[in-house]
Amino acid sequence: MLAVHDRIAPTLTTHCQLWFEELEAPVVVRVLEYKYVWNSKWGNYRDHVLQPYLVACVLPESVRHLVPASVSLVENACDRATNNLRVHYDRPPPTQPRKDFAICVKGLDFLHEDLSVRLVEWIELVLLLGADKIFFYELQVHPNITKVLEHYVREGSVTVTPVTLPGGQPNLPGLQHMYLKKKLTHKRQMELIPYNDCLYRHMYQYRWLALLDIDEVIVPMEDPDWGALMRRVLPLAAPADGKPARSSYHAANLYFLDSLGHAHGWEDGVPQYMHMLQHVTRTNNFTKPGQYVKAFHETDRVLALHNHFPLACLGGACSTYALETRHARLQHYRADCVAALKSCKELKTAPVRDETLWRWREPLVARVDAVLRALAFLPHR
Repeated sequence: MLAVHDRIAPTLTTHCQLWFEELEAPVVVRVLEYKYVWNSKWGNYRDHVLQPYLVACVLPESVRHLVPASVSLVENACDRATNNLRVHYDRPPPTQPRKDFAICVKGLDFLHEDLSVRLVEWIELVLLLGADKIFFYELQVHPNITKVLEHYVREGSVTVTPVTLPGGQPNLPGLQHMYLKKKLTHKRQMELIPYNDCLYRHMYQYRWLALLDIDEVIVPMEDPDWGALMRRVLPLAAPADGKPARSSYHAANLYFLDSLGHAHGWEDGVPQYMHMLQHVTRTNNFTKPGQYVKAFHETDRVLALHNHFPLACLGGACSTYALETRHARLQHYRADCVAALKSCKELKTAPVRDETLWRWREPLVARVDAVLRALAFLPHR
């Protein structure tokens, strides 16, 4: 179970009441573990602040041939439950092969910003690169963004899950938006719930999950798509004998910033509304190794995810592989560096023109144009 708790050292005297369709009474087991889905060094490490956890209860041997219908979390074994969560068990039959790539996007918080056209460009790009489906979590968004998401839901390439903030945190749209802007550490802690929800709902359907924001994309440098990239990389990333299997494959972060300036004006042959294709000026260097990276996570291995790295893995320690920058990189499209990045000024010296994304220009422009006309964001020809 994914949960938040206002303690940094939860008591293990809590219990799971496991309910089965086949049994009249629940099967009760003690909580085995509260796995902390955060790092104390990242802040908010104190009681009375909601903390994200993965709560584990092990099915007794006597009922492992059954699938629980629901579970309740209680303090004492025989307490009357005040909660009841349906158990999701979506394991497909062995004859149904898993697909390769899906993307998880944390709770969208764009109450006033109309990023609808940029969102279409991003969705079409990641679908071109090999994403089978994109799983969005939504807090509150501009009406035009809703229109875009509903289009892709009808098409079948997107799923949207509405989410709220737990506990006493605000859920009135305007107030929630202000709260998330002011309480960045709280925001980042709460993002781990939808990220890990996405993992556990879809780990049987996909081999790799990427946790991406809508202003960034993992770009193959020599291959046409992510599938070809991973076929190239897997032999190179094979661990030495006795080492754990790889848990994720991460790409280094490279900024394409509005603040670098675009003295070249509009790019010929690219519609002016195509934000990523128009932005062809980047920082000269990558951010430091391990900083702001994004990864393809191996669903057979990862147990708990942070947006940059796995926090826990099955079978021992996590083993991440750094994709060589000649093979892939994370292209990050922002107005400016994140506020916490002290090396921003240094990164922005001697900016470089970079047209790597133009390898997909022709099909991407055609696909985005078709969607924008279908949505009546552009006039029909």
